[in-house]
Amino acid sequence: MYNVVMLKTHKAQPEMEFVYIDELVPKDHLLRKITKAIDFEFIREKVWHLYCADNGRPPVDPVVLFKMLFIGYLFGIRSERQLMRDIEVNVAYRWFVGFTLREKIPHASTISQNRRRRFNTSEVYQEIFDEIVLQAMRKKMVDGRVLYTDSTHIKADANKHKFTKSEVRKRTSKYLDELDEDVESDRKEHGKKPLKPPKDKPPETKAVKKSTTDPDSGYMVRDGKPKGFFYLDHRTVDAKHAIITDVLTTAANIHDSVPYLDRLERQIERFGFNVKAVGLDAGYFTAHICKSLEDKNIYGTIGYRRPNRGKGLYPKRKYTYDPESDTYRCPAGETLPYRTTTRQGFKHYISDPKTCRTCTHLTQCTKSANHTKIITRHIWQESKDRVDAHRLTEHGKRIYARRKETVERSFADAKELHGHRYAKRRGLKKVNEQTLLCAAVQNMKKMALHLYRAGSLRLKIASTPLDRALWGLQKGGCWVKLEYSLLFVE
Repeated sequence: MYNVVMLKTHKAQPEMEFVYIDELVPKDHLLRKITKAIDFEFIREKVWHLYCADNGRPPVDPVVLFKMLFIGYLFGIRSERQLMRDIEVNVAYRWFVGFTLREKIPHASTISQNRRRRFNTSEVYQEIFDEIVLQAMRKKMVDGRVLYTDSTHIKADANKHKFTKSEVRKRTSKYLDELDEDVESDRKEHGKKPLKPPKDKPPETKAVKKSTTDPDSGYMVRDGKPKGFFYLDHRTVDAKHAIITDVLTTAANIHDSVPYLDRLERQIERFGFNVKAVGLDAGYFTAHICKSLEDKNIYGTIGYRRPNRGKGLYPKRKYTYDPESDTYRCPAGETLPYRTTTRQGFKHYISDPKTCRTCTHLTQCTKSANHTKIITRHIWQESKDRVDAHRLTEHGKRIYARRKETVERSFADAKELHGHRYAKRRGLKKVNEQTLLCAAVQNMKKMALHLYRAGSLRLKIASTPLDRALWGLQKGGCWVKLEYSLLFVE
């Protein structure tokens, strides 16, 4: 004989309930923490000049508009149509934006039309990002003493097989004036004549692949990376609590080192950072960056990448430099004296072909047809050597080790949780908007969770009739009107 267990069935009966929307949002919901941690009122101040006060229909509140965008980036919702559908059915999203259960959600075109007509020529996305960083600074979560910078690729919305080949002008370095002065000084010190002014000639060009779908993207060819059209998200993260302090988007064929110093200077000027140290990967190990860091009295720790050399040839470290005589000594013990300094800032040290012709090390030293070994040394090589030595110290090792916990973790979270693997739209400006807003919501999330764990946030939900009064709940630092909503259950 078997015992029969009766299963209780539950059927939703059509009924009408008085429901307070605040009670439907879990007490520890992320959006509750963000609402308490971040003051969004600054958005109106940033965009008021973009609205007309006496013409047209009443617009959607800009705070509401950007909160909807924040939800999309927070929860990795790529489509704006899907975003509006999710806000319509998700009570927590409605609560965060400020809608009641009965209010109609704006159409998805509201966001796209505001972006195209109102915000297209403004810097509002950069200003919002900067303001979030400033709020983090006021909460003592950013100190700007140790910064980590790196870049990650974002897949452009473009087919890698659809492109044209075109000639583009090579970029000219901004530090050429400084380099020219040091080159002339070095040549004068060695008794060389000043270089003749460069002749007027057409600018140098190079052949590149240009996407026919998204011309602003760049074709990326890097070891260990996928080939195709991508953008690069250059990001700087503060060491204290891994708050992102700077974001810049470029095409993927721009080297990491090109925008670095300008972005570092921008952070110093914009936020007043007193930068003491930076942690960078090997892509930033250039003579100009090393010299500039020393000029700014910044302790640079930069990764090492083994240089390429011909197969079967000695590496450059086999040749010893003597600073007193300004010469190199080869593995056979012969001296390579200084010959000249080029306009590009490289000093040449050249061997004696008569000696090299009969040397037993010749095949491992050079494949030159005239049996001459040439070693180049940049005029700022001393700065590179001093910065390179930092990575071998205990202090430098501790700084560099935190890269994986800060900037690399920031990129990983962006791609895994916030839909940052792919560009949502086409064009550099639109992708830059994506990178700024993604970084902004990551900072909001970081701030809210940290303050919540530290006990700085007091999250409450209305639980008594007094709490449920029309003017009963403190939200975001100001008193707001609360409404009851009717929830129909069928």
